[in-house]
Amino acid sequence: MSTGVQTAVGKFVWHDHGSPDSATATKFYADLFGWEYETFKPGEIDYEMVKVNGQLHGGFGSPPGNPPAQWMGHVLVKDVDETALRAEGAGGKILAAPMDMPEVGRMTVIADPQGAVIAAFSPQGDAPQNGGTFVWDELLTTDVDDAKRFYGEVFGWTSEDKPMGPATYTIFKRGDTDVGGLMQRPREDIPVHWTTYIATQDADATVARAKELGATILSEPMDVPKMGRFAIIQDPTGGVFGIWQSAS
Repeated sequence: MSTGVQTAVGKFVWHDHGSPDSATATKFYADLFGWEYETFKPGEIDYEMVKVNGQLHGGFGSPPGNPPAQWMGHVLVKDVDETALRAEGAGGKILAAPMDMPEVGRMTVIADPQGAVIAAFSPQGDAPQNGGTFVWDELLTTDVDDAKRFYGEVFGWTSEDKPMGPATYTIFKRGDTDVGGLMQRPREDIPVHWTTYIATQDADATVARAKELGATILSEPMDVPKMGRFAIIQDPTGGVFGIWQSAS
């Protein structure tokens, strides 16, 4: 395994948007963020990969069975099969058994004990170098302590709690690197899930444009003191994502 892959182990390196209507999804995100796409043909169905500043960051597909639209983050691991075994042993469920993707690598899809979905991925060559577009991943769960345990056992993540007003926000870490966030879901009507955050230079302008393009705003722009500004959006196919405007 190359040095570049080793340094990325335990981090999110790819994000997939799965939807029964990938054409609508790709048009929405292109209109909203100015994304370009590069078509990959792993089989009979085209897979549109997000290309920004000459780098590939994620992709759009139509999963079999027409599940609800969602973004899914892929965490880089050394061994997909061992990761799947650890996930099952820790109380998770394997939604897609470890599989090879020609010329790409090997992956598996996992549901944690509370039901949030995440993928583990091991590349055939170098790990994707895709910073700056997908900038954060955050888990809303019904059991923070069990989530800490599960992801620690599966990915080797440690946890650091930080006060956030009356609540507590947990940072998942791999070594000294922050890899994601964790918090108790604020309401019972919010499903347990991972939220993918996409960078923007202007959260308010992006929200306004998303409304024009037919999106639903689940959380209007709000500030995180000294850090940035965010909003939560549901795209026209039903996929939920966050946007993040850094204060720096």
